[in-house]
Amino acid sequence: MENEEGNIFWVKVEGEKRLATLNLVPGNQVYKEKLVKINDEEFRAWDPFRSKLGAAIMNDLQILPIVRKSRVLYLGVSTGTTASHVSDIVGPNGIVFCVEHTSRVAREFLDRVASHRSNMVPILQDARNPKEYFAVYGTIDVVYVDIAQPDQTEIAILNCKTYLKKGGYLMLVVKTRSIDVTKTPSEVTRMEAKKLKNGFELVQELDLAPYEKDHSMLVAKYLG
Repeated sequence: MENEEGNIFWVKVEGEKRLATLNLVPGNQVYKEKLVKINDEEFRAWDPFRSKLGAAIMNDLQILPIVRKSRVLYLGVSTGTTASHVSDIVGPNGIVFCVEHTSRVAREFLDRVASHRSNMVPILQDARNPKEYFAVYGTIDVVYVDIAQPDQTEIAILNCKTYLKKGGYLMLVVKTRSIDVTKTPSEVTRMEAKKLKNGFELVQELDLAPYEKDHSMLVAKYLG
């Protein structure tokens, strides 16, 4: 995987090699993940069965555009499991704008994750209305989308047009069963990929099995 920043790590947990990120908030756990101390640094084991981005990395993601100092717009942050690892990766000089529509889930995210991490900005808004994210400022390096909507790709494109810089990346989790239950997951993924033909260059299409059933990820570069 291309990641010149070297901010994805492999650590040994109980004798097994595990994906991990350097903990931005030492001592703090988000989802009861294992914490591993190596010299003076603490790492958080990253469970690919709990994180679609973790699953993509395990399934040979070619480019991880989220690096140190990245500005990330994260749609569908939910309770913040994956977003917490994104927060670790971008570090104290990066920022993660975290959009969640469900107030109950957003409260849990705020209490459990965002309140401990100064590089996260919670936004309680519908991802269909990106112009209403008054907390987002400047252009974004990466738009990461994990929302269960039939028109999730259209929502992703609208957010990219609103905030993503030219040459930035879209990472789109395709929840195939949310889009069309009558087609196979691979058909749905191809159908969604075609929607990115205008304005994007498709970099990679990834199946997230066995970590996530009926899910895939599209990585695309924004041509503006």
